[in-house]
Amino acid sequence: MKQVRVPLLRDEAYVRLREAILDGELAPGQPLRPDELAEELGLSRMPIREAFTRLRDEGLVETRPRSGTRVSPLRLDDASQALAVITAMHELAAREAVPRLEPADLERLEAAAERFATAVKASDHASAIAADDEFHGVFVEVAANRPLSETIARYMPILRRAETLRFGSLPGRRSIAAHAEIVRAAKRGDGEAAARATRENWDSLASQIQQSSTEQPRRAMR
Repeated sequence: MKQVRVPLLRDEAYVRLREAILDGELAPGQPLRPDELAEELGLSRMPIREAFTRLRDEGLVETRPRSGTRVSPLRLDDASQALAVITAMHELAAREAVPRLEPADLERLEAAAERFATAVKASDHASAIAADDEFHGVFVEVAANRPLSETIARYMPILRRAETLRFGSLPGRRSIAAHAEIVRAAKRGDGEAAARATRENWDSLASQIQQSSTEQPRRAMR
């Protein structure tokens, strides 16, 4: 049973720590002490240390000699570079997926767009991000391109913390209109128009990242 249970504990530690970082519960630059985290999560130190390895691979934590492990700061360059990759992948996903969309897929797009709009208007950042993921995820799923989806999964955590700055702001509200344009293009079967609108949608985050780095230093963006 131990051989089955230990990986589960490791995965649980990873999920809990990852969520805490992405949600901001563990702030950028905050020290991560295995003993304290193990006690808080009711785990041993081993699953915590194993989770650190995965989180380092995702760029969410960093370890320095004599300084220990800490939550990675929100760095402008890292977020901007991740955004460039993610934008290209989502643009490709839309282009590949639109010709394959079924009526049920279009219904999922519309439902996710509606949930997104409702969440943004309510300044519910967590729900907005979840709905945004569901919306763009329809194209990723239908495109069925594994390297594409793996690339998005690899770089999205770097972007996720910065992405919360968009929702409830002007760019976030612009995304409501962008989603509507993407849905219209998808319904017409126009993959190029959907891809173009998708790129414009994600590009709107670039200016917000840049703006946040100068206007909101308290978020540790640098």
